[in-house]
Amino acid sequence: MQPFVVVLTLAAAAFSPLPRSTVSRPETRPIVDRRPPAQAKAQFRARLSPVPIDVAMQGAIAGSGTVTASLTGTKLTVNGKFADLKTPATIARIHVGTRGVRGPAILDLNVEKLTSGSLEGTFELTPQQVDDLMKSRLYIQLHSAKAPEGNLWGWLLPQEGRK
Repeated sequence: MQPFVVVLTLAAAAFSPLPRSTVSRPETRPIVDRRPPAQAKAQFRARLSPVPIDVAMQGAIAGSGTVTASLTGTKLTVNGKFADLKTPATIARIHVGTRGVRGPAILDLNVEKLTSGSLEGTFELTPQQVDDLMKSRLYIQLHSAKAPEGNLWGWLLPQEGRK
């Protein structure tokens, strides 16, 4: 965003005793508004659903949840709720990976160690993490006592124009 600029024109020609043809162009001086531009706020949302499972894990994985996130500059704020896990939550993390493919954990969220509860966190992201977020490559993964490799997951997707 460009700074707001106001240009003042000194009307020298109006007060000059010289004929108009000999008067130089009016002098201009920019006045620059030096206040920082307001930072845009981007909104994201994830629907938490069970991770892909095999037959052996069917008895351990269940539940659902929602997560909202907002990005202001490089500050990411995440809040969410989950419910109906079969065993208490143990950890929640933000991972990086293309949709539907597991990737490495990059940030740890605070999570209630319950079968239904909330999760939250606030982070300063690196430029690469901001890029990954804007390109829908960050996801939330919630683990539980009997599903230590992950119970619920959901990708943070931009919410353009939605409230």
